[in-house]
Amino acid sequence: MAKIAIFGVGLIGGSLALCFKGKPELTVVGYSNRESSVQKYMERGVVDYATTSLKEAAEDADFIFLCVPVGMLEQYVDELGKLDLKPGCIVTDVGSTKASVVECGRRLNGRGVSFIGGHPMAGSEKSGVEAATSILFENAFYVLTPDATTSEEALDKLKALLVHTKAHIVSVDAESHDEIVGAISHLPHIIAVALVNQIRGYNEENGLYESLAAGGFRDITRIASSDPVVWRDILINNRTVLLKLLKDWQAGTEKFVHILESEDGEAIEEEFKIAGEFRGRMPERRKGIILSTYECYVNVADHPGIIGSIATELGNARINLSNIRIIESREDVPGVLRLSFRTQEDLDQALVLLSPNYSVHL
Repeated sequence: MAKIAIFGVGLIGGSLALCFKGKPELTVVGYSNRESSVQKYMERGVVDYATTSLKEAAEDADFIFLCVPVGMLEQYVDELGKLDLKPGCIVTDVGSTKASVVECGRRLNGRGVSFIGGHPMAGSEKSGVEAATSILFENAFYVLTPDATTSEEALDKLKALLVHTKAHIVSVDAESHDEIVGAISHLPHIIAVALVNQIRGYNEENGLYESLAAGGFRDITRIASSDPVVWRDILINNRTVLLKLLKDWQAGTEKFVHILESEDGEAIEEEFKIAGEFRGRMPERRKGIILSTYECYVNVADHPGIIGSIATELGNARINLSNIRIIESREDVPGVLRLSFRTQEDLDQALVLLSPNYSVHL
């Protein structure tokens, strides 16, 4: 049997564990330095067994997954370097930056161990082992970042194991990964935070900014609510890439400043046109590093029981409603409900069910 050790059995680590657990050829071990976490892993059944001993978890493992925050990865690599790891052991991680950890991981390569950087590009609005699910990575991209020192045999073994996640496995060099993910994930997070803080500043003089910043503004800036400590580590780790990206972004905003100063309507149309064409080529609803939303809006009359009625209809049809929110800031209708679902299938079924009796829009 192959032993898989998972360090940090939270959302990502726990979901990996559930993908592997129950396979007759695999044993899944969870590690935490907290006894309470070890007990939780066992109680929830996400691993075959768990331990607070790093040595016990790692030393006879065939695969080690480091599912810890980016800022702690180097520390764990150093700790593993002090152990007598099994010859042929493959160590990988799940961090969203790769160049620095791959460089750090090379310290293990000369000891009969292979370090291969990894980044499953999927997540959830929830965190912790309680949110772990075996379908988290299904149809998502799982990026591996082998380098020149990585043997084909080790890479093939890791790919074969990751088949159990049902993800699309993609290999790319670590530097290219950080540039791409910096552009499509890290930079948007910075922009969202900067935009929200800009509006927060205006709101100190006029509270209507906060009152009216509902609907679309809240939706396009939702990633500004991401975990501050996690993003502190990610942005600092990828700062070289991000400094270049921010300068490019600054040039783009300066371009719009010039367009508006010159009142160039044709240029505005062209910018929206080319952006729309590129965005239209992107695959819809594929799992990605920034979570997709499965939401619709329902215009409702202001009378007792309407929210319960809609929720009951969805429940009777066995459609899983994950969240419901009342949006009051609309001039043209008495009220709007924002309904959130976990999957595209649930959203599609809700649209079919509710559209005949309610005004529903995406």
